[in-house]
Formats: sequence, C-alpha cells, structure tokens
Amino acid sequence: MSGKTPFELMMEQAQELAKAFNPALTSFDPKGFEKLWPTMPKEFMEMSFGKGISKEGLDAKTRLLLTLAGLTMQGAQADTQVRMTVRHALEAGATKDEIAETIAQMSMFAGIPAMTRAMELARAVMEDKKDDET
Repeated sequence: MSGKTPFELMMEQAQELAKAFNPALTSFDPKGFEKLWPTMPKEFMEMSFGKGISKEGLDAKTRLLLTLAGLTMQGAQADTQVRMTVRHALEAGATKDEIAETIAQMSMFAGIPAMTRAMELARAVMEDKKDDET
C-alpha cells in the first residue's frame, strides 16, 4: 500500500487527467484566471444589480461592501469571491479603509479567524491593484 489517503490518490488522478487533457493545467493558478474576468464599471453594476428597479436603492459600493460582509461571515472560505468582490468594490468607489472596516466589523459576528482570512485576501487584491497603478 502506498500510504496515501483516498483523497490524495483521487487528487493525483485528477492532476494526471488534467495534465493529459491540457498540460497548461498543471500550473493553473485561480488568481490568474480571476484577472481574465473584467471588472465591471460602477454604472454597469448599479444598472445590473441595483438602482435599475428603484432609483433610491443601494448604490454599487454599498451593495458590494454588504456582499463582502456576508462572505466574511461565511468564514471567508470562498477566496475567489472575496477577491473579486474587493476588486469590484474598489471599482465602485470604496476606499481601502472602508473595505478593511467592513471586514473588521464582521469579527464581532464571524470571529477573528474569518476576519483575518478575509483581510489577507483583501490586502492581496489591494496590493495587486497598487502594482497595476504604478
């Protein structure tokens, strides 16, 4: 017996299958895939997800900060969704401080580990954004 768990064996098989299907998949990085997804302009976000039905509804920035709070409450387990929400919130006009404060506020409800994980993901996006601007 190889001493590997069934999960480890399954992952090996999946990696071999991916390699046979497309050798580029052996070095797949979800963050690279996220960069292919365009950031929507604030106006498009508001038209699609709010203010289209009710002109007095939530703006895109508020809606995205609430989404970020919810994702943090879920334990910040959905890395891609947290990173993309932060990216879209910045595009919608949220400041880095507003993003950090939204995540920090959730520590009271979701706990310190969830807040820390969400903050790490958000910080990485904000650092990438800073690199893009220079």
